[in-house]
Amino acid sequence: MSEILVTGATGNVGRQVVGQLLAAGTAVRALARVPEAAGLPEGVDVVGGDLSEHGTLEGALEGAGTVFLVWPFLTTEGAPAVLEAIARHARRIVYLSSSGVDEDAERQTDPINQLHADMERLIEKSGLEWTVLRAATIASNARGWAGQIRTTQVVRGPDMAATAVVHERDIADVAVRALTDVGHVGATYVLTGPQVLSRAQQVHTIGEAIGRPVSFEKVPVQLARQQMLADGRPPALVEALLAGVETRPASNLITSAVEEITGAPARTFRAWAQEHAEEFR
Repeated sequence: MSEILVTGATGNVGRQVVGQLLAAGTAVRALARVPEAAGLPEGVDVVGGDLSEHGTLEGALEGAGTVFLVWPFLTTEGAPAVLEAIARHARRIVYLSSSGVDEDAERQTDPINQLHADMERLIEKSGLEWTVLRAATIASNARGWAGQIRTTQVVRGPDMAATAVVHERDIADVAVRALTDVGHVGATYVLTGPQVLSRAQQVHTIGEAIGRPVSFEKVPVQLARQQMLADGRPPALVEALLAGVETRPASNLITSAVEEITGAPARTFRAWAQEHAEEFR
């Protein structure tokens, strides 16, 4: 079997995909900008490369028949060249997208969903066999609250529409099957957790997991913008994140895709919080 190349291999989802492929005995190659700092398990072929410089991908793609793609940018600039490079070597691609994408809409509700919709269209036109995984809010995003929870027991930030938060391991479970089984070619799967949760409910659940009360305090968008910029986040990223606060519609969508594909029910956010409790204490 040709190797599977995993991009975003040091991220929350990508690291899970790498680990599960390795455990299954699948030949896996991990793309990293700094291979020596990747911290991936022994047995993983860690190769250097950067999606922002498509010329660095040729060596990483040599011998790779399938690619797991996480696109870490806010626009599709550079994506056509990356997809052309992938198509020169691989035959299949599995793309991590967003459950917020509305394929019937001319324009999406916010820049991040628009990015994913644009990427999906490029991938469909690439000539590659493809599978799209549209994930709801990923549970590991809550790690961004750890500092506030440890120091003040209050999470302050802009509120977002509630969503059926999905465990990154469930996304990886589905991704591994899509990467290794041809039966998923041409499919788009919407992956959610089993329960729609607001940010306040997520924070409360983390508090229960660590054994002390934690609360969520909604911050106006303008104040959130000032704080995020003061923290050093890129202005374009700040605007993209905050656009979703004001325009993303509420969704009660819960799917059974995780269980249908993996045979196991989707994990709860409570289970995630219990697994990661030490990070918040």
